[in-house]
Amino acid sequence: MGAEKKVKNTGQKMKGKAEEATGKLTGDESLRLKGKADQAKGDAKQVVEKGKDTLDH
Repeated sequence: MGAEKKVKNTGQKMKGKAEEATGKLTGDESLRLKGKADQAKGDAKQVVEKGKDTLDH
């Protein structure tokens, strides 16, 4: 996986964790769920990139 994509995917996961924590703290269920979704997107993108790397080698 390229370093740029890895940083971007990690950033999306971190953003999701921050949104989830903020949602929990403020009682904003939609923000909490949005955060969980962002984390899942980041995880999924990492899996896809790792799969691409495996196929390239």
